[in-house]
Amino acid sequence: MTSYAKRTEDELLSPENTVLTVIDYQPTQINSINSMNRSELIRNTELVIELAKLYNIPIVLSTVNVEKGWNTDTIPVLKKAVGEDVPSYDRSSINAWEDKEYNEAIKATGRKKILILALWTEACLTFPTLDALKEGYEVYPIVDAVGGTSPIAHETALRRVEQAGAQLTSIAQLACELQRDWNREETVPGFDELMTKFGAFSNLR
Repeated sequence: MTSYAKRTEDELLSPENTVLTVIDYQPTQINSINSMNRSELIRNTELVIELAKLYNIPIVLSTVNVEKGWNTDTIPVLKKAVGEDVPSYDRSSINAWEDKEYNEAIKATGRKKILILALWTEACLTFPTLDALKEGYEVYPIVDAVGGTSPIAHETALRRVEQAGAQLTSIAQLACELQRDWNREETVPGFDELMTKFGAFSNLR
């Protein structure tokens, strides 16, 4: 049971090479999701944020049209999960990649693998994903924590970004990829707790 040393350069997702972006989890967008149960969407999104915090992955948060007064902020449960110390970049652009402050915040992390959560899949996830891919980033939509205005809109958008080179992932896959080795004991309790909360572990001994 001898593990290799932790990789300094990793093709897989690791806490050291990823950034999580959370885009437009605002009441208007959430209330128009029809591709999955909205309560489940919120719970799953909160879980992804908690995973990022567990593994010290930087988070770039963004909203649209709050300053214009046309929309309200990230819903409180997710804003609390992200933390008050994380700035939120408000935009007028549907495509976050076309907002200067947001774009610079992503690039300032120095991370080339982007975990993306955005509403809707067919707009605010698709457009920055396509742009980031063109600029040499790897983009990973987390499919069980994003949604669209209909099942077909959501599924078609995922097909489009996948064909462009995005790598789809899920919450359980992401968690296992970040943890990778039970010998990394400092994050095992949090990993176990979050996977139990998600329903992947039963913890029946």
